[in-house]
Amino acid sequence: MSGLPKKNINLKHTFELKCGGKTYGSMDTSFDSSRQNTILSQDHEEWDSYGISRQSSHDSRADQNKTGAQNYPSSFSGKLTYFRDGRRKIDYVLVYEYVPSGRCSSSSSHGSSSEKKLAKYENWRTTFMANLERAGLQMEKEVIQTVNKKCVHFTKIHAPWSVLCQYAEELNMRAPLQANVNPILNWSEHLLQTLRIPNIMSQDVPNKPTDYFTGPFRRSKIHKYVGSDNQATFFSNAQRIRIVYEILSTALYGEKRKGEVGVDRLVEEGIFLSAFPLHDGTYYVAKDHSDQLNPRQVLYEYWARWGRWYKYQPLSHIREYFGEKIAIYFAWLGFYTGWLLPAAIVGLLVFLYGVVTMNTNRVAHEICTTGDDITMCPLCDKELGCGYWQLSDICGYAKISYLFDHPGTVFYSVFVSFWAVTFLEYWKRKSASLAHYWDVMGFTDEIERPRPEFAARAPFQKINPVTGVKEPSFPKSLRNTRIIAGMGLVFLMISLVFIFILAVIIYRVLISIPLFQNSALRSFAQTVASVSGAVVNLFLIMAMSNLYEKLALRLTSWEMHRTQTEFDDSLTFKVFIFQFVNYYSSIFYIAFFKGRFVGCPGNYSKIWSLRNEDCRTGGCLIELAQQLAVIMIGKQFFNNVKEVGVPKVKAWFQRKKVQLSKSHLKTRWEKDNHLPINKGLFEEYLEMVLQFGFITIFVAAFPLAPLFALLNNWVEIRLDAQKFLCQTRRVVPERAENIGIWFKILDMLAHLAVISNGFLIAFTSDFLPKLLYQYEHNWSLGCILKSSFILIIETVLKNKPFVLVQKHVVFGICRMIDILVPDIPEGLEFKIKRERYLAKQALQDSETMMNVATGLVELPTKYSRMVLDLTAELGGVTTPRTNISESSQPNRNSKKLLSRQSESTASTTSLTTVITEVKPILKSRKSATCIDLTSTEDENDENHLRKNTMKQRSKSEHGSS
Repeated sequence: MSGLPKKNINLKHTFELKCGGKTYGSMDTSFDSSRQNTILSQDHEEWDSYGISRQSSHDSRADQNKTGAQNYPSSFSGKLTYFRDGRRKIDYVLVYEYVPSGRCSSSSSHGSSSEKKLAKYENWRTTFMANLERAGLQMEKEVIQTVNKKCVHFTKIHAPWSVLCQYAEELNMRAPLQANVNPILNWSEHLLQTLRIPNIMSQDVPNKPTDYFTGPFRRSKIHKYVGSDNQATFFSNAQRIRIVYEILSTALYGEKRKGEVGVDRLVEEGIFLSAFPLHDGTYYVAKDHSDQLNPRQVLYEYWARWGRWYKYQPLSHIREYFGEKIAIYFAWLGFYTGWLLPAAIVGLLVFLYGVVTMNTNRVAHEICTTGDDITMCPLCDKELGCGYWQLSDICGYAKISYLFDHPGTVFYSVFVSFWAVTFLEYWKRKSASLAHYWDVMGFTDEIERPRPEFAARAPFQKINPVTGVKEPSFPKSLRNTRIIAGMGLVFLMISLVFIFILAVIIYRVLISIPLFQNSALRSFAQTVASVSGAVVNLFLIMAMSNLYEKLALRLTSWEMHRTQTEFDDSLTFKVFIFQFVNYYSSIFYIAFFKGRFVGCPGNYSKIWSLRNEDCRTGGCLIELAQQLAVIMIGKQFFNNVKEVGVPKVKAWFQRKKVQLSKSHLKTRWEKDNHLPINKGLFEEYLEMVLQFGFITIFVAAFPLAPLFALLNNWVEIRLDAQKFLCQTRRVVPERAENIGIWFKILDMLAHLAVISNGFLIAFTSDFLPKLLYQYEHNWSLGCILKSSFILIIETVLKNKPFVLVQKHVVFGICRMIDILVPDIPEGLEFKIKRERYLAKQALQDSETMMNVATGLVELPTKYSRMVLDLTAELGGVTTPRTNISESSQPNRNSKKLLSRQSESTASTTSLTTVITEVKPILKSRKSATCIDLTSTEDENDENHLRKNTMKQRSKSEHGSS
């Protein structure tokens, strides 16, 4: 570019860095030309592509306010995610508060050992920064003073174009080749579009990312990619952050064999207070700027805002901002919520059927009309004050129990079993479509580095067999020993859960005794005891859940897993096993064990002189519904309150930690620094997976469970969106093909639901006893109440075949659904083949071009001369190894051979394209002006070129073998 200085570029000559009234350095926004992070003219071309004027930031001066933060010029408004020059985008921020003694006060006393430690930390930090500069990153510093006179340093990092290209190729990122004009549609959107029904769920989100056919990024093919002429926008913000994080994670600050690598361990050691990418400006949308939205504002306005609860999620925008891993979670959550709608509607209809047909309940009718003539045994021993009671006392309880135990619930349990399997099958199709749409199909992560905590605590070193580099190690035998010991602790915690269940059982027995002694409260005694016991159980579950998650995290850290994937898998297994027992054990007890160990009059089974619990007339299904409703709805309520309140409390503590008041937070990096760290998706997936278990495993007892899950998930999507977008720091975008191990857990729960619902119908519900009685009494339910007291043993014996038949029939149909529904849609297979074809063509063009440029391929005579002329004019580039005199001799068989080849090769690359592509390769070898070449397309010469290419490739393979 003309007019730009060639060496040292000083964009803002002297920014004085002050803190506490002291100047301890000046910052030059330019970089010395002798260092590797020199701002080259090509970077200025990148800045110019942003369309930002340089003059406004060059001439502005930074004034100091009383807090030490820099005041930015008014012309810089809206550009606080850029360097002071207003052109280089901030890709990452490092924060630390250590300052050499005498420059800024510190709250800690400096003893000799403390000074040595601080000196070591300062040396590590200096080495780390120097290595970042050697990697090509550009940095700019800001310093502010906190309330307690500490100085907080913000180091802003920018990756120039050359660094982005280098690491994009090393990380095997994909680049756009051609626009895809067939965007992906939701099934509901496609259906409504076909039926020509207005779709209120659709919305026009601005700046929608274009879908492209893509191929692996190669610097040698940069001119082939769509948008490569605009260096500022070619790489998305997510890609930029991912590249910078890769550099930060691999930069050394000490000895590599000791694992002294990466920014994560530096944060773990406290050398940096934090390290994070910036959000793209504020999320609040001003009314007078609603037409100029940054990516964060777009997501808030069209996704996270409560008013968008019924709209489709802008998944492409979510992926562009947060990366594929978070986008696939929200895609799954939205897909799951959409599939809950039919399950909720059918469940509501089943429940309403029970309400409408309540008066036809023969058992409740007999209890209410003839119950005065039936005297029931005392519910506890006479010593405790219990006496005989009339069956009519539980008339209301018997009527309500019919709502959850009627023929419709049997149908619904089978329906939900099929629904769960079909949902998972169609999610696999949706997941495959998204994986292809987002270029992560077949994605496998690179070789994982050791976790920072592992590298810091590992006592041994070992050569990595893959990389050949010595790195921290931990003996596998010792790790296995710790895993076994950890499982012992897990079983101890599970035993504690069973103890709490026993305590709740005793509580229900004790609370029901005085209620039954009061004739006025007798009809409500069972309900009060059941609901209050469920509430007590919920509080115990929540307390145990929080305690165990912290314990499991410490336990998994103690096991010393090398990689983050190994750590996450181990933690997921431990937490899910415990939470499964914690949340479901009391429900399993009521469903399958309560009332089975009561005994008989004169020989009751007891626990500490208290008679075991028994199910009332009408079965335990109503108690199971109460327990399920309290635990499921209560858990969702507390989790939502937690997701709203906890981030705000953490943000307050974060501000206290850095001693900044909210009014002092003026820049984007200061505001983001006071936000709490995002803990990832583990808790979000766990919450939804447990909910999936509630609505499938025990749906026969509570048909309204999918409805409450649907209402919760509408709220959950917005809460999670606001948490990721507004209430926590921006996460480093990660790639992922699917939801990982959670799909296997969901599949396991779906199969368990088939068995569980079969046992509920057979042994807990009164459906089969009534059906058997009707069969034996000419399809009449008359006098069924009296007969139920003597048919228990026979009924149980005849229920076992039902369980076997139901299980095998449902499993068989589910297997048929699995076979009939392909995992990859038919239309997607065509798109995959099309993309592979385009990528192959691009690679073939590049390979042919390189072979021509390096002389590995013989060209026909006229094209050989063209390349030689071009080579000579460009200044002595090595000429292709083509013998002009030999190649100019006529070949007797060439016409026949080339004729056959031209007939069999219908889509070969024209040599005109090859010659055009040779020019930038030769130009890159010798910096000179390229000469325009034109030639007439000759199909025979093209086939001759392709033949020689294949022949040379065959010779090379033969020689290497």
